[in-house]
Amino acid sequence: MGRLKERFQAFVNNRWLVFVAAMWIQSCAGVGYIFGSISPVIKISLNYNQRQLSKLGVAKDLGDSVGFLAGGLSDRLPLWGALLVGAFQNLIGYGWVWLIVTGRAPVLPLWAMCILIFVGNNGETYFNTAALVSCVQNFPKSRGPVVGILKGFAGLSGAILTQIYTMINFPDQASLIFMIAVGPAMVVIALMFIIRPVGGHRQVRPSDGLSFTFIYSVCLLLAAYLMGVMLLEDLVSVSHTLVTIFTVILFFLLVTPIIVPIALSCSEEPKDPAEEVLLPKSEQQEAGKPEQSDQEHEVIFSEVEDEKPVEVDLLPASERQKRIAQLQAELFQAAAKGAVRVKRKRGPHRGEDFTLMQALIKADFWLIFFSLLLGSGSGLTVIDNLGQMSQSLGYDNTHIFVSMISIWNFLGRVGGGYFSEIIVRDHAYPRPVSMAVAQLVMAVGHVFFAMGWPGAMYVGTLLIGLGYGAHWAIVPAAASELFGLKKFGALYNFLTLANPAGSLVFSGVIASSIYDHEAEKQAHQHHIQLQMSGLLFSGLYGQDEVLKCEGSVCFFLTSMIMSGFCVIAAVLSMILVYRTKTVYANLYGKSRT
Repeated sequence: MGRLKERFQAFVNNRWLVFVAAMWIQSCAGVGYIFGSISPVIKISLNYNQRQLSKLGVAKDLGDSVGFLAGGLSDRLPLWGALLVGAFQNLIGYGWVWLIVTGRAPVLPLWAMCILIFVGNNGETYFNTAALVSCVQNFPKSRGPVVGILKGFAGLSGAILTQIYTMINFPDQASLIFMIAVGPAMVVIALMFIIRPVGGHRQVRPSDGLSFTFIYSVCLLLAAYLMGVMLLEDLVSVSHTLVTIFTVILFFLLVTPIIVPIALSCSEEPKDPAEEVLLPKSEQQEAGKPEQSDQEHEVIFSEVEDEKPVEVDLLPASERQKRIAQLQAELFQAAAKGAVRVKRKRGPHRGEDFTLMQALIKADFWLIFFSLLLGSGSGLTVIDNLGQMSQSLGYDNTHIFVSMISIWNFLGRVGGGYFSEIIVRDHAYPRPVSMAVAQLVMAVGHVFFAMGWPGAMYVGTLLIGLGYGAHWAIVPAAASELFGLKKFGALYNFLTLANPAGSLVFSGVIASSIYDHEAEKQAHQHHIQLQMSGLLFSGLYGQDEVLKCEGSVCFFLTSMIMSGFCVIAAVLSMILVYRTKTVYANLYGKSRT
C-alpha cells in the first residue's frame, strides 16, 4: 500500500503530467479561431451588417492579444488562480453573448457586445500564460519543443471544438456559442490545480528524448487525422454515426499522451550523477540569493563581457573562452588588490531575469517585437483574408483552405519548436536564426499568392501556415532565454501585441484599401463595357452593389508588400542573432562539452 501511495505521489508531482494537462487546456484555449463559425448566427440574430460584425472581430483580436492583466496576475497569484479568472471571463463573456443571441437576455448596444466578446476571448490569455509559464519553468532546457507543442494545440483547438460540436449535433448554431462558453471553463477548472511548477528534479533525464519523440508522434498523427477528417466532411456527406466515431478517435488521440507520466511514475528511473542541473544554484537556495562570492564572480564576469576587446568575439569558441577567462582572472586580481573597483551596470544582463520595464529599454526586445510584427502580422493578414483571396482566384470552397492553414499552422508550431531546439542544443547557435528562416519561407509564400499561378493557393497556404506557426514556438522560447523566466508571463503577453498591431497595418490599412481600389476599378470597367454594349438600363447597376474583385491583381500588390516586409523581418532576426551569439554560447555551449 505504501509503494502504491509512493507511485501515486510520483505521478501527481511529475512534470510530464503538468505538460500533458497543459496540452489539454491548450486544446480548448483557442476560442478565437472558431469566431468565424459563430459570427453568422450573431449577424443574423442581431441584424448586424458586415461593418458592425467586423468591429466584433476587432474586439476578438484585442481580447486574444491584450494579456497584460494575465501576465501580471500570473506573477502575483498561484497559476490555478489565474486559470480560474480566465475560466470566469470565458464563461461570463460568451455566456452572456449566448443569452442575447437566443433571446434570453435583452439586446445590448454594439459597444457592449464588443466588450463581452473582448472579455470572453481575453480568458484564453490566462490559459496560454499559465500553461507556458508552468511548462517552461518545468522544462527550462527544452523550451523549444515545449512551447511549440503547447502553441500547436492552441492552434488546433478550433478544429477540435468544431468536431465536438458536429458530433453533439445541436439543433441550432447558437448552441456553439454555449459550448465554447461552458466547455473550456469546465476543462480548465478540472485541471487548474495540476498546472504549476513542480518541485524536485528538472534535469535532463535519460527518458526525455523518448518521451518527446512519443509526444511528437502523437502530434503528427493528430494533425494528419484531423486533416483527413476535415477534408472528408467537407467533400462528402457523412452520417452522424461516422462523425461520432471520428470524434471518439479524436478523444483517444488527445488522451494518449497521459501514457508518458504514467510510464515514468511506474518505472524506477535511476538518477545519473552526471546529469546536467538546469537551474542555477542561486535558484535552489532557500533564500533565493547567491552567496557573496558568487555575486562578485558574476559582477566581474559581466564586466568582462561588457568591456572585452572587439577582437575577442572574432576568435574561435574555445580560444574565446580562454581569453575571457584570462581577462576575468586579471580583473579579479586587480579588484582584490584594490587597483580597480568593479561596479555592476544598472539592470540585468542578457540571459538574466528582466522585468517588463527593464526589457522595454533593450534593443534586443524591440528587435524581437518588430520582427514578430512584420512576420507574424503578415501571416495573420493572410489567415483573416483567406476567404476573399481564394474567391478572387476562382475557388468556390474556401473552407478547405481554412482547414488546411489550421493544420499547417499546427505543424509549423510543433516543427518550429523542434528544429529551433536542435539549433541551440546541438550547435549552441541563437534560436532567432530559425525565425529568420521561417520569415524567408513566408516571403516565398506571399509571392505565390501574388502571382496566382495554378495551385498557388495550396502552396501559399502551406508556406504561410508553417512560417506563421513557427513564430509562436520560437519567440516565447527565445524571450525566456534572453530575458529570463521570472517575469516571463508579462514579457510574453507584451510581445503578443505585435500580432494584432501587424494585422491592423497589413489587413486594416494596406490589404483592404488595395482590394477596394481594384474592386472599384473592375466595377467601373464593367460599367463602361455595359454602356458600350447598350445593355445598361436604369437601376440595373446600383450604388449599393457589393464590390467584388476577381483575379490575382486583387492581392498582388498587398502580397508583394508583405513579402518585402518578411525579408526585412528576417534581417532584423539576423541582427538579433549577431547580438546574442555570446548569450547562447554561454547558455548551451557548456552542455555540448
